Amino acid sequence: MSALNRSKTERIDIRASSAVKQLLQEAASACHKNVSEFLLDAGVTAANQALADRRHFVLGDDQWQAFQQALDRPVQAKPRLKKLLSEPGVLG
Repeated sequence: MSALNRSKTERIDIRASSAVKQLLQEAASACHKNVSEFLLDAGVTAANQALADRRHFVLGDDQWQAFQQALDRPVQAKPRLKKLLSEPGVLG
């Protein structure tokens, strides 16, 4: 059983304007869900999309070999990058 399908024991509280609450209620109703189900489904979908490229990526055999070679290469000094990172940024 997936961790996302287990019994719900945690609570998440949010604040919203009246207009946003009404919008969420209408959208949930249109999907034949209550607001909690609608928000949880939408939130899990958004979270998975936001994290997808940080958790899993697929490479073909040639790409995997090139990736492995890049990781195995000795470290090279990059003076311009070092200089750039040592200077103050736009925000100070």
